[in-house]
Amino acid sequence: MNTLQDLFLDALADMYYAEKQLTKALPKMAKAATHEELREGFEAHLTETEGHMQKLERIFEIFGEEVRTKRCPAILGIIDEAEVLMAENKKSPTINAALIYGAQKVEHYEIGSYGTLREWARLLGREDAARLIDEILAQEKAVDAMLNKLAMGRINQDAQSEGMKMAA
Repeated sequence: MNTLQDLFLDALADMYYAEKQLTKALPKMAKAATHEELREGFEAHLTETEGHMQKLERIFEIFGEEVRTKRCPAILGIIDEAEVLMAENKKSPTINAALIYGAQKVEHYEIGSYGTLREWARLLGREDAARLIDEILAQEKAVDAMLNKLAMGRINQDAQSEGMKMAA
């Protein structure tokens, strides 16, 4: 890659792939959730994630490029880890806490990636693309805040108290 635009487009393809993978992972996470509000949150974020893909497609268009993907080892690793957590905590009082743990790893990866992409779009003089990325970024931050609220509200405490009952 010789230019910031080349790097931007490469990273954009990486995030498009990541979002595509998340459209497959989120339904599994929703199905595994036993806390209704968490399940509903995953389902709502699936719809948002599909919208993120559409925004990324528009950004490719803004740059006069065909939509493309680039295999993203980072998101694959995070999703693999979340799947292991789901399997290890299935039918356990810790399942919802484990799901939040895995989901927040995804959100933090996305927040970091989209924050960088937004700044690069601005440097490239593409405020239109930066605005679309900022919309995605705001949604990712809102999901992270929702996950924090659920974890701190009851989910972590429920995992602790139910786990102690089972151990007794």
